[in-house]
Amino acid sequence: MLVGVPKEIKNSETRVALTPAGVHALVGRGHMVVIERAAGLGSALTDDEFVAAGARIGSRDDAWSADLVLKVKEPIPAEFPLLRDNALFTFLHLAANESLARALMKAGTTSISYDAVQAADGSLPLLTPMSEVAGRLAVLAGAHHLLSSQGGRGILLAGVPGVPGAKVVVLGAGIAGSHAVGQAVAMGADVTVLDLSVAKLRALDERLGGRVRTIASTPHAVEEAVAEADLVIGAVLVPGRRAPVVVSHDLVTRMKPGSVLVDIAIDQGGCFEDSHPTTHDDPVFRVAGSLFYCVANMPGAVGATSTRALTNVTLPFVLALADGVDDAIAAGALASGVTTRHGTLVHPAVREAFPALAATTG
Repeated sequence: MLVGVPKEIKNSETRVALTPAGVHALVGRGHMVVIERAAGLGSALTDDEFVAAGARIGSRDDAWSADLVLKVKEPIPAEFPLLRDNALFTFLHLAANESLARALMKAGTTSISYDAVQAADGSLPLLTPMSEVAGRLAVLAGAHHLLSSQGGRGILLAGVPGVPGAKVVVLGAGIAGSHAVGQAVAMGADVTVLDLSVAKLRALDERLGGRVRTIASTPHAVEEAVAEADLVIGAVLVPGRRAPVVVSHDLVTRMKPGSVLVDIAIDQGGCFEDSHPTTHDDPVFRVAGSLFYCVANMPGAVGATSTRALTNVTLPFVLALADGVDDAIAAGALASGVTTRHGTLVHPAVREAFPALAATTG
């Protein structure tokens, strides 16, 4: 099979969907790989390294015309004309992106979304490493925008002797949330985490030795915690579905001036009512007196780390797809990630998100 890897063109996206080690593994199984020129530079991977591993360097059209296309981020409108009746393996977050769903259906693409692939135990093996990165980055981004020079409250996250650190509230104790909690605790902040699952809260409390305040999530508890926070990190995820809104506009108007909200769930529509996607070039906007950071590809800020973390988990699935898309989908976890196929919207959560679109495909 011919496997193609286009260069990512989303704003400041530095990741690439395959490493030279992945190329070597595919070529060793008899497959061919074409990498778009300069696709890996943002992750400190040169064309020469890909060629040495057995790849061919080609054009954008070469990469998109392959039997199996590997990407990191969802195709943006400029890439819609490049979609084909082939297989596409990438992050799609399709329940929050109707225009992309339509484009994939029109092209007849068999699309498989990293973020929707579930293991038998319900875990999300391909989303996990990027959630880990995003959770840790969320604290760093929040700490940066709390600086007076960035329009924030002028609070040092860790504080200093005699002066307390920032009050950090993390909404959600899943993978991203737990890593945000760990990072914030390590940096010396005063951390509160809320989640519906007491079991997750108990696990965090045990892992961090009681250094974090854990609260069972209710609307009232969220309001109380957010109103007093300097930094709020939204890490609420429902696999394959649009993120639920847990922080209203009214609540934001009651927050402290210069407070910061970081929405890790923005790829899935965002968990704050006022959220809308931003970019690394223009990452924040102000609502009332608060700053919102809603960058839709946060891990792209650390491409060298993120690419390796992502491809560590995607490569076994890539090898299976290259050996045969239909067999790979039928064999196990990949079936849960199929979103569109042969012009049909097939993923249940996406069909639920776009009932009119689903009705056109039966």
